[in-house]
Amino acid sequence: MSENKSKYIRWFDETSIEDVPLVGGKNASLGEMYRELTPKGVKIPNGFSVTAEAYWHVLKAGGILEKLKQTMEGLDTSDVSELAKRGKTARDLILGAGIPDDLWQEIKSGYDHLCEQYGENTDVAVRSSATAEDLPTASFAGQQESFLNIRGYPALRDACVRCIASLFTDRAISYRVINHFDHFKVALSIGIMKMVRSDMASSGVIFTLDTETGFRDVVFITGSYGLGENIVQGQVNPDEFYVFKPTFREGYKPIIEKNVGDKEIKMIYGQGGSKTLTRNVKVSEADRRRFCINDEEVLKLAWYAITIEDYYSNKNKKPMPMDIEWAKDGITGELFVVQARPETVQSQKKRDVLETYVLEKKSDILVKGRSIGDKIAAGKAHVIPNVSDLPSFKQGEILIADSTTPDWVPVMEIAAAIVTNQGGRTSHAAIVSRELGIPAVVGTGNATEVLDISKEITVSCAEGEEGIVYEGILPFHKDTLSLKDTKRPKTAIMMNLGNPDEAFNLSMIPNDGIGLARQEFIISNYIKIHPMALVHPEKVKDPKISQEIEKLTQTSDNKEEYFVDKLAQGVGTIAASFYPKDVVVRTSDFKSNEYASLLGGSYFEIKEENPMLGFRGASRYFNERYREGFALECRALKKVREVMGLKNLIIMIPFCRTVEEAQKVIAEMEKNGLKRGEDGLQVYVMCEIPNNVLQIDEFSKYFDGFSIGSNDLTQLTLGIDRDSEILTGEFDERDPGVMEIMAMAVKGAKRNGRHSGICGQAPSDYPEIAEFLVKQGIESISLNPDSVMKVTLKVLDTEKELEGKKEGEKITGIH
Repeated sequence: MSENKSKYIRWFDETSIEDVPLVGGKNASLGEMYRELTPKGVKIPNGFSVTAEAYWHVLKAGGILEKLKQTMEGLDTSDVSELAKRGKTARDLILGAGIPDDLWQEIKSGYDHLCEQYGENTDVAVRSSATAEDLPTASFAGQQESFLNIRGYPALRDACVRCIASLFTDRAISYRVINHFDHFKVALSIGIMKMVRSDMASSGVIFTLDTETGFRDVVFITGSYGLGENIVQGQVNPDEFYVFKPTFREGYKPIIEKNVGDKEIKMIYGQGGSKTLTRNVKVSEADRRRFCINDEEVLKLAWYAITIEDYYSNKNKKPMPMDIEWAKDGITGELFVVQARPETVQSQKKRDVLETYVLEKKSDILVKGRSIGDKIAAGKAHVIPNVSDLPSFKQGEILIADSTTPDWVPVMEIAAAIVTNQGGRTSHAAIVSRELGIPAVVGTGNATEVLDISKEITVSCAEGEEGIVYEGILPFHKDTLSLKDTKRPKTAIMMNLGNPDEAFNLSMIPNDGIGLARQEFIISNYIKIHPMALVHPEKVKDPKISQEIEKLTQTSDNKEEYFVDKLAQGVGTIAASFYPKDVVVRTSDFKSNEYASLLGGSYFEIKEENPMLGFRGASRYFNERYREGFALECRALKKVREVMGLKNLIIMIPFCRTVEEAQKVIAEMEKNGLKRGEDGLQVYVMCEIPNNVLQIDEFSKYFDGFSIGSNDLTQLTLGIDRDSEILTGEFDERDPGVMEIMAMAVKGAKRNGRHSGICGQAPSDYPEIAEFLVKQGIESISLNPDSVMKVTLKVLDTEKELEGKKEGEKITGIH
């Protein structure tokens, strides 16, 4: 412990979380972590707090307390110009009063102590930490000012008084009024801590849950170059990383998602002799294309975050998701935590009701960005170029801006939605929109140019991670589902899922795992390149296509790793979202014409008259035309299981025509490190060709389960083209012949001790097929997400009926 005889100063190692009324939430948390977690390896810069008592001393010694009360009396915060006028008066009173000499001597002494530890004239951050006397748990995050790169006595004294004055910024006054806090029961503590030289490296924000869905099993990390202010204020689109907590705890390295951000600017120290303490400079093109931290640093930050979350959860005897700020020192290369507080939006939501917003119609897309929340809103666009234009904004309009800062909060509170050019999921616009419960699309790049004032638009955040702004007012509705007392049927009710962006959210629906995750969506939407074009780029002769491939693969060490990493991350996100339940992932099942449409694909695909019955599925995997591409798929799936630790992954082979093909595919997988039965690896096969059913006893020697693909099985059983407009209305899966062959598949799997399931469209479209298959004894039914609850209820009724029949048979037998 530091030796402290000060009246107004508390060092971090003398502070605990119980001191929130004295030093505010931010400083109390820093003190608690410095004391308890620094010994465990979490690095936190040293520093001290100037207490709330010092704040009251400033007001009383300056004789301004009564004048401040008069200034705030009867204020209507909805009058923006009056708010600005009164706020300036209050701040001027504090700036005029200044820091009393006795308080300054203690602050100066504390700074001297830091200079002894870190070097003469050391650089410090001066940060605000507000507190309420009678509400020690109140959060005032982002409402007051912080000052970075403060050196020397004059700059420190000036920063301290400005920090205190910032308790009366327009946004802070407005925040207190809206939340019914008495202005004069709120005080301000100042945190003074050693700067981390992230101006020479990078910094960012961490949440120990997913900020959009509240999914608890991930650490979400954002980062960009330079000091952290730009991320918090939404001035940059940062890099993003997700780490899966359960398998990380087991010693794996589960970075399940990585997205490189634009990172166009970075905040660095001002030039020597300049009064500018910090300034923004452009980031080079090469650095923008790179991630701002490497994988080992991502995992180190995840460890910090989990350690902090575990500590506070144990201390409070309940889960405590955390909101953490981090910084990397460019001189030493060390990673530091510079702030941590409880997450206050997702962790407070009730989890017994599932709300889903559904867009009923689509129109022209105007801009896209990162979606914040999962709602939809429509209204008139209102572009606000800068703070001076805020008074023109009207309630119910959609706020369009380059970025937002806390000064914009009074207007954000009356907006229907928010759209910004800049910013990521931890930017100011994102954080405030979550707190307000309104949709936001951030990081669009050009919303202020594209969206005209008074243009009618619809903002949709209900379509996964990508937020979309559509032209016009579009119809939408909200579905509400109660999750209370939801019974589970004996038959496993699983989901079909292709888009990893939807996985966290869909995992909230009561389910038994994923019965079909298609790789095709990940390959066409995330990877976009034909795998053989990455193995043999020299065969791609079109310079434009080669240039596009170079651009997409620029963040990877080599082109093959780009495919492996992207596919592993997409599959890993789905497997993590439903962990530890089974997740069945089907290897690629593009037709040759679909493969050809991928970048570079035309150089590796043949033209076929009937691709549906051509070179697809299992036949590709051991053929020289695609063998190396399949090897990349295997490497990705092996990475999901062995590096990410997601052993709940089951691999499924599509369109396997013959037993001989089954032998060859299993052998090819084994060559690529995926040995069936090793480390619990199961391999299923799509049961979608009549031969799969007729030869099910033989196929059972090579596969652990059969999943009925009702679309192709119907087509091949009835000899129809499912894409034919003439025939499409004449036949469907309820045909007696199709029903009979599905029943044969279930019985055959059971006879061989193999899993039986269905992942085709039929049970989603026709609940009576689900009822029929349950009666045949099928073990799992995989459905489109919107059909899950409807079919679950149908299956429960069917199982109840079957139980009733069994009971009746028993009674009849007794009599």
